[in-house]
Amino acid sequence: MVVITGASSGLGAGLAVSYATPGRVLGLTGRNAARLRGVADACRALGAEVHEECIDITDAAVLAAWLLTFNTAFPVDLVVANAGASAGRRPDGSFEGFMAAMALVQVNLLGVMGTVEPLLSGMLARRRGHIAVVASVAGYHGLPDSPAYSATKAGVRVYGEALRAALAPHGIAVSVVVPGFFDSPMSRRFQGQQPLRLSTTRAVAIVRAGLDRHARRIVFPRRLALLLQAIDLLPPLLADWAIRRVRFRILPERGQDESG
Repeated sequence: MVVITGASSGLGAGLAVSYATPGRVLGLTGRNAARLRGVADACRALGAEVHEECIDITDAAVLAAWLLTFNTAFPVDLVVANAGASAGRRPDGSFEGFMAAMALVQVNLLGVMGTVEPLLSGMLARRRGHIAVVASVAGYHGLPDSPAYSATKAGVRVYGEALRAALAPHGIAVSVVVPGFFDSPMSRRFQGQQPLRLSTTRAVAIVRAGLDRHARRIVFPRRLALLLQAIDLLPPLLADWAIRRVRFRILPERGQDESG
């Protein structure tokens, strides 16, 4: 039994279709009811039993109630906490602003925690399960044009790393997914360079292969991640100069984006 949040587009939709096989039960959530229904129907056509629910990931009580109900009927083997949002500098050059930053924290960080935490007690009782959280290479070193977004993704990465160490003795695997640029609604709003950008199909294949082997980290493209990690090791003056050399500007959005 597989649960995927942010399943109405991008990586979440691709993974949902990838897992849709005869006999498999999928629990899918997303904010766009029409797109989510389309993904669910595609998965049913492939033989999966699908239970979809249009949920605002920031409504922790509603999300937890749905997850617990689903888990009671279909004990969850894998949960992919994928739903995410993005924001960056406004067209006039100003930063995200506090309200946008708060919304990002609620979706990207608290939304991940709100997806994982309700399922933990069941996995601990069964002494098995697999948790995947979707962060970003922006979590390795903050991007000047999207500091709040970078901070939330750094939080997701560290949360996943801590969970993995804590839960391994209890038989629960944790995969921290750290993607760079791939074709998605989120990436299409980025302005400037998108080094080593992948297709959605390739991104889904990489993540699925990593999840199948219970990889502790799924990082792609590795060269971009290594570049940002190397920048983070530089003295601050040099790091600031280096990160400004590459522009990762993202346009502001309205609402939530399920691309991770």
